[in-house]
Amino acid sequence: MEDGLDVYHRPYDEDRPLVCLDEASKQLFGEVIEPIPAGPGQPERFDYEYTRNGTANLFMISEPLLGWRAVRVTERRTAVDFAEVIRWLVEEVHEEAEKIILVMDNLNTHKLASLYEAFPPEQARRIADRLEVHHTPKHGSWLNMAEIELSVLARQCLDRRIETREELEREVAAWEEERNERGVEIRWHFTTADARIKLRRLYPVL
Repeated sequence: MEDGLDVYHRPYDEDRPLVCLDEASKQLFGEVIEPIPAGPGQPERFDYEYTRNGTANLFMISEPLLGWRAVRVTERRTAVDFAEVIRWLVEEVHEEAEKIILVMDNLNTHKLASLYEAFPPEQARRIADRLEVHHTPKHGSWLNMAEIELSVLARQCLDRRIETREELEREVAAWEEERNERGVEIRWHFTTADARIKLRRLYPVL
């Protein structure tokens, strides 16, 4: 726990940017009967029946010190999908950085070994060498600031029926652009001192 908190207290360094990564799934639902739009004195009306159109996966990449985030929508949640997001982050977003300080949870695909499933060994090694990885502790994924961004995305953008992956991509892109233009930052208040109090409660000294 303290390892992750110490990382958050580092000053911003463009050569070693701090990036938080998390992911979530979104069920896609279609309408059986076309909804009736809202009108004067009438809210929008829609039928309770719906069709299931599968799921899509959302990768949230957040740079909390800059107030910047990006969301990548994928069809599935595989090691190869994760590896491609990491490749994009290393080779395109931060191609000039010396190291990328990456905070993520311990999901089974969130391993550097996933790079070797997606790319030739030489490329996988080059990407891995550009990363300094910090995993959040088990049952401590809430320490990942990208999870906060996913929560905001869910409340502001995903709390309704979305029918297709293409529609999801459009809606998410609009949310991302608006939030980045405003430069919304996460105000992180949880400190190492707080963590030690929490740990003391879990493991009292006898």
